[in-house]
Amino acid sequence: METLLQNKMKIMTLKVVVCILFCAISAIGFSQDETTKRYTLNDCIEIAMQNNLDLKSSMLAANTAKINFQQSKANVLPSINGSYNIGVNSGRSINPFTNDFVNQELTFSNARLGLDVTVFNGFRLINSWKQQRLNKLAAEMEIEEAKQNLVLNVTLAYLQALNSRDLLELANKRLEATNKQLERQGNLYKEEVGNPADHADMIGQKSIDETNILLAKSSFNNAKLNLMRLLNLKEDVVIDMSDVLLDFENYEFSSDQVFKDATQNLATFKARELRVKAAEKGVSVAKAQFTPEISFFGQLNTNYSSVAEIFNETGSAIVETGDFITINNQNVPVLTNETQFDAERIGYQDQFDNNLNTVVGLSVSLTLFDGFRAKNNVALEKIRVQESLIELERTQQEIKNTIEQVHFDMKAAYKRHQSLLNQVNAFKESYRVNDVRFNNGASNFLAYITSKNNLDNAKTNLANAKYEYLLRVKILEYYRGNVFENP
Repeated sequence: METLLQNKMKIMTLKVVVCILFCAISAIGFSQDETTKRYTLNDCIEIAMQNNLDLKSSMLAANTAKINFQQSKANVLPSINGSYNIGVNSGRSINPFTNDFVNQELTFSNARLGLDVTVFNGFRLINSWKQQRLNKLAAEMEIEEAKQNLVLNVTLAYLQALNSRDLLELANKRLEATNKQLERQGNLYKEEVGNPADHADMIGQKSIDETNILLAKSSFNNAKLNLMRLLNLKEDVVIDMSDVLLDFENYEFSSDQVFKDATQNLATFKARELRVKAAEKGVSVAKAQFTPEISFFGQLNTNYSSVAEIFNETGSAIVETGDFITINNQNVPVLTNETQFDAERIGYQDQFDNNLNTVVGLSVSLTLFDGFRAKNNVALEKIRVQESLIELERTQQEIKNTIEQVHFDMKAAYKRHQSLLNQVNAFKESYRVNDVRFNNGASNFLAYITSKNNLDNAKTNLANAKYEYLLRVKILEYYRGNVFENP
């Protein structure tokens, strides 16, 4: 009696310990779940808009186009240039003040201010400005195109992750059901009741279910990695489907309606159309090479020389000229009254002021022969126009074909989903009956496992059809310009 009481006390103590451990583990798990960041679809889209590297590259390309546009506008403005130099010259050189040859060391300096204004050049600058403006607008549209593509790709990756997660949950539920049946078969096996092969078959089925879980985990992990790559995140992504609407109403728009909306709303078409217009302006820019260029120019120049001097009068003196006359047989030198001067260096500022000179004029430049360079440039620009038109047409054709294919697949996925719903319901009933019969010994393992696998496969196919339909609807809504909306 005492031993029985001690055993009961031990069992109660063990239960208390287990209960305490369970509560502690639950609390830890709850705390981790509370601190784990869960990402909704809108969260993922916002993060991708900030972090995605492809989108950042598109923005840098747009900034480059913006700077080119600003420069093309600035090219229309007059050009003002200034220059200044100072140096020392030794040996024989020209005195810049007198233009005489001197053989001495001198310091020289020059300053120049020039103005150039293009009056006419066949509207090359204006057409170039218009071309760069169209390129800037096209680059801005390509940013919108990149954003739309990014939202679509994030949405598809998110739904793929949800699909993989649901398939993993189905795999776990299959294993859970197998474990319960294995436990029952194990008890029967120990009691030597029923067919021993059923217990072995159930062990094999558990191994199959565990393998399927590993495959499902790998698929789920790959889907999350793809989503993390789009978001440019290093941390693990825990998805939250609270903002994803799983609506299975039949899609109301035809493929022609979707394509019509795409041509009006999709940034891809607008960008390609702007590129065509920019290429056409490039032809006008190239044609300007055949016209003369007329420009106005003006200059302001001055200089300085260290040997420049000015001579100031200081008085006069009577000096001999070197000649003489003979008076009474005596040579008498000839004298003259000579003005005296004193040399004074001219200062730097005074020379710059005194040596100022201006130049104004009109320049006409006309290319008479350039090896057919201008003609070939025009031909190349016309080819670029044709290339941009072909690119626009190719884009239209590709998107139209894609829409038709996606629309067909969407309709097929919707019908398959409705069919699989009926299939799942039928296999549920079949599995329920076979499960009861198998547990009561009225059916063999083959019938049981066949109905179980049929139900599991039907559930997997149903989940795939569900997300395949959602993915196709998302793609169609993207082409309609409603990529930010849930289906």
